[in-house]
Parts: sequence; structure tokens; C-alpha cells
Amino acid sequence: MSAALLVELHTEELPPKSLNALSEAFANALAEELLQLGLIGGEIRRREAFGSPRRIAALIDPVEECSPAEPFQQKLMPVAVGLDSNGRPTAALTKKLHALGLSVEASQLKRETDGKQETLVYAGVRPGVPLAAGLQTALERALASLPIAKPMSYQLTDGVTTVQFVRPAHRLVALHGERIVPVKALGLAAGRETCGHRFHARGAISIRSAETYRTQLENPGHVIASFSERRTRILGMIEAHAARLGAEPVMPAELVDEVTALVEWPAVYESGFEQEFLEVPQECLILTMQRNQKYFALKDARGKLLNLFLLVSNIEAADPSQIIAGNARVMRARLADARFFYQQDRRHPLDARLPQLAGVVYHNRLGTLLERVERLNQIAVAVARELGADLAHVERAARLAKADLRTDMVAEFPELQGTMGMHYARHDQEPEDVAVAIEEHYRPRFAGDKLASSVIGICVALGDKLEAMAGLFGIGERPTGDKDPYALRRHALGVLRMLIEAELPLPLSMLLQAAFEPFGERFGPQFGPKARSDLQSFLFDRLRGLLQERGYSTLEVEAVVSLAPDRIDRVLAMLAALRAFSQMAEAQSLAAANKRIGNILKKANAAAAGSFDAFDAKLLYEPAERELWGAFERIAPQAERMLAAADYTGMLRALAPLKQPVDRFFDDVMVMVDDAALRANRLALLAQLRNLMNRVADLSVLAAV
Repeated sequence: MSAALLVELHTEELPPKSLNALSEAFANALAEELLQLGLIGGEIRRREAFGSPRRIAALIDPVEECSPAEPFQQKLMPVAVGLDSNGRPTAALTKKLHALGLSVEASQLKRETDGKQETLVYAGVRPGVPLAAGLQTALERALASLPIAKPMSYQLTDGVTTVQFVRPAHRLVALHGERIVPVKALGLAAGRETCGHRFHARGAISIRSAETYRTQLENPGHVIASFSERRTRILGMIEAHAARLGAEPVMPAELVDEVTALVEWPAVYESGFEQEFLEVPQECLILTMQRNQKYFALKDARGKLLNLFLLVSNIEAADPSQIIAGNARVMRARLADARFFYQQDRRHPLDARLPQLAGVVYHNRLGTLLERVERLNQIAVAVARELGADLAHVERAARLAKADLRTDMVAEFPELQGTMGMHYARHDQEPEDVAVAIEEHYRPRFAGDKLASSVIGICVALGDKLEAMAGLFGIGERPTGDKDPYALRRHALGVLRMLIEAELPLPLSMLLQAAFEPFGERFGPQFGPKARSDLQSFLFDRLRGLLQERGYSTLEVEAVVSLAPDRIDRVLAMLAALRAFSQMAEAQSLAAANKRIGNILKKANAAAAGSFDAFDAKLLYEPAERELWGAFERIAPQAERMLAAADYTGMLRALAPLKQPVDRFFDDVMVMVDDAALRANRLALLAQLRNLMNRVADLSVLAAV
């Protein structure tokens, strides 16, 4: 018989930030283990994960009472070892059969030969796995595989046994249809009783069947067991309250998830605070609400913060006035702290805080935070010169960029670094573009984040990220595997995005030179150049990933990036040109010829195509090579003009007439002839041809294997 299977662990309050991941992992692991044990016939029709503050559970349907019996064969040992001269079983065979739990006469064993010797083989039927035994195995494996960062050790009620789990577990429910499956876990024996809401439900709830679990928990248990259902309900209630108030709720997904993991029976209430607190920058107030109290801030149609907020409670009260008043009182105290920090910080201008940065160690091998600011400033100014930006404003923004790290507000809320610097700079009457650049220099902070909106902000943002990468690469602190403690991958992607999306005409070689120059001889004469080379390779690796995420194929990306383009802002145009070229009828033939030329040059011991530069047109005498040189002379000037104008599509299309003379050259001309002068001349011709063809991308990458 098949039926739905329910397994629930009722625990003490689970970590809210990992609740959903735990419940999903539990359901997935349990289903996978049962499937491997053959206890799920065919495909899983239903797999539901349940997660609330005090439980994780899984419902899987269908699950069989017993897995099907399976025929199997077991090789035992060579006949010469298992049977004596009279055909009777030896002690070795008897011991082997006993160890395998097989009761069979020697005459019933099959014999198989592999051409060298005969082997005794047992052929039988393996009985199915009963659900109780299979679920016990599956449950143990599923619990062992859960992503628990810090398991808690606790003693069972016997006062002797110690077990480990994310939080102490108090009840275990295991039902196959309506029947209890007798399994054990974490010192608990399975039953059908669980607990409902801590305040709204009274006594234990006896679950009748796996199918009634959800409805019984909801009524009379006052628990919405499904994380996704609870989240949807919370969002709906928040949006309804906000709409009635004519406001827009601030609902970051992380906060919604955390609140969903904190309540079993959500109720949303409106509360507020005094208008006077709105003098504090709204970013501070919003972060205070979200981080300290898990409240949802409200904004008006213009995006201005209101002195109202929404709270999600775990209690549905007929008269919520005490809940509302209590949360308002707590909120008032939190906002008073934020206002105090803000008022205290404004007593000292940002530039007065710069000397304090000398007392903060940035990295024990890279000096203080003030030293970092000096390097950042030098790089930002170098970038500004290239872009024609206001040098005085770039320098001022770069010097003040990290000053807010010594303010009380940022010490309390590190997430506000940059943001508070902008507000304090405005209070200090710094130029507006300087104030904005202080906030924007951290951008992009994450994937998909906006770039700095001003050229001043771009200069300081590039300075910040380039300084970090150059310094940390210089001392050998590079990302390894999945470890990137200094967020260097994020910094690299930020630099690449700025170059591409802001279309900055900045050569990568210039940026790397500017990045390493402020460090002087800190890295030593040998390690410094290697660090620069490694950082360049690191940036190109990140560029490959970024371009592939944007829809370009691996071959397209490799064809362009393998040439190490110095102008990253032109890479998208190069890729577009390459994609257009690949649609031409001549593309595959030219790509194949390009690859063939590359192989010939490599065999000729050339380190690069440019190694052959001693070409003399007078040495050409084969009609095919003269024809190829003539085509090259006609096409090269036109292609170079288009290249200079950054018309990459036109440049690659200009190569099309080369197809026939190139094909004829390889049909009629022997390159590696015995005559050294003739051979060198033909190699030089091919080198010039390949150099022209690969000015935008390495076309050989597109050649069919």
C-alpha cells in the first residue's frame, strides 16, 4: 500500500535566518533517501517542506509500505576454492555464505566462467525494505546532512545521553497515512502528537494522518506550517495596510524571510513615532527599524520616510493596543539612540576625523587606514586626469571617503558607511558632487547594484577598488576556491562594470600602473611585477564570467578576451562584431585558415605571430602567394582605418575577400620548403596575415574542431 508520509521534528525556536533552508534541505534529503531505497514507486507526486519557528517537517507522496523485492547475483569465490575434490563445500565457502546470511546448498549455486576460471555465484531474490527500517535509515542520513553551522549539544531527559542538533528537539511525528511509523531520532520515539501555537493553542494536537497535518495545525493549532504560505500572507497584509495609509512599504526580501521565520500565526499592526525623529537621515531610521526591531518602514509617494511603521506580531489580538503601544515605546528608545549618534557626529567635521584613521590598522602588511586613503586618493586623481574630471573635487572626495568610519553612527551601523559620510559632508557644506561621491564610491556594492552616477564618484570608486586589489594581490592575499574574505571578486566585477557600462576610455594597463604605483617598493622588485600580472589575469577571468552571464558563448568570449584587450570599454562592440562575422559565409573558412596559420607558426618555433617581420615581396614567385599578398595590400589599409575608428564589425567584414586567396595559397603553396629564405618569407607573410585577422578577436577559436 502506498500513502503520504509525514515526518515532523518539533523543537525549540530555530535560527530564523536559516529556517527555510533547513526545512527545504530536510524535505529534499528525506525524499532523496527514500527514493534511493526504493520506497517511492516511480516519481514523487508531492514533496512539501514545512518550516515554522518551532518545527521542520516534510510530506512526501507516494511512499510504499515496502520496497519491491529484487533479484540479485552475488559472486562468491572460485570453484576450486569453494568445493573440494568431492564437490562438497569447503570451510571457506561455508564461512562466506554464513557471513552473507545465505542458507543454500552448494548444489544450488550457479557456476560462471570468465574464460580463465569457474566462479561460484549465488542467484536469489533480495527481499524489499520495510518502511520502518528504510525510514529509520533515511531519517538518520537526512538529519546528518542538514546545513547546520553550529549544532547545539544537549542532554536527553535521562540525564545521561547527549545529542546534537540545531536546537533541542521535543517531539517526533512519523505517519504513513494514518499509521505511526516506529522510528527514532535524537532520542525521541515517533508518535502522532505535536504542539500548536505557543499562546493560541492549548495542549497537544494529535495528528490523524499525514494528509490532515496542514489543516490540523492551522485549526485548532493556529500554526501556518508552510513557510511560503506564511510569507505570502505576511506580504499581503503589509501591502493592504500600506495601501490603506497611502504609503509604500520598505520590504527587503531578507527582512520578509526573517520575519516569516519568527512567527507561526502572523498579524500585522500599524504603529508610529514622533515627527521630530525625522530630522535624522531616513537611511538611519530605516536600518534601525529593520535590524533592531524587524519593522517595516513606510514612505510616501515621493519616497520620503513617514513617522509610521508596520510590525508583524505572532499574536492575533482582539485589542492590539498594548502590542502597538509597547512596540512604539521600544521604537522610540531605538530612534533616540540614533538621533543621539547623529547629533554627536555632526559636532565634528569629517576632515577633523582624518587623523583618527592613522590609529586604525587596515592590514598589518599594508599599513593604516590613513595610508590607504592616501593611496586611494593618488589612484583616483590619476583616473581623473585621464577622464578630465575636476581634480580638486576628486581629491577632496577621496580624502573624505573613509572619514565616516570613525563616526558613532557607522560604528553602530557599518552598513551606513558612505551614506553617513554623504550626509555629514552636506552638513559640513562640502560641494554636492563631493558629498555624493563619498556615498557612491562603494558602488557597486553587490551584483546588479547601480554604478556611481557622477564622474567624481566613478573616479573615487575605481580608486577604492583598484587600491584594494593591488595591495592585497601584492601581499599574496588572493581568492582561493570559494574563499574570498576581502571581496576581491566583487571589486574586480565592479571595476569591469564601470569600464563597460560607463564606457570609460581607460586602458587597463594605465589603471594597473596607477593602482600599483602608490605602493612604491613595498612588495619588492620581484614580487611586484608578478602581482600586477596576476591581477590582470584575475580581471580577465572575471571578465569572462561577466560576459558569459550576459549571453555570450564561451567561444565568443574566449576569442576576444584571449587577446587581452587593453580597452575593456570596447569589448562589447568587439563581441558584437565577432557575432556578425560568424554569420558570414566566409567565416568558417577564414577561422580554419587562421587556426592553420597559428599551428604552422608554432611549429616554426615562433613565440608569437609578430616574430616573423622580415618579409620581402620580391621573394614571392608562386602565383598563389603573389595573389594573397596583393589581396592583403588592398584590404589591410581599409581594415586598419576601420579599426582606428572602432568600427570592428566593418573591420571583420573587410576580411571576407581574403577567403579565396587564402584557400588557394594553402592548396598551391608549400610553406615549410627547404630554402630557408623562402620559408622565412612565407612565414612572415602568414604572420602579417594572422596579425591583421586577429586585431579584434582570435578567429582561430571559432574554427570547428
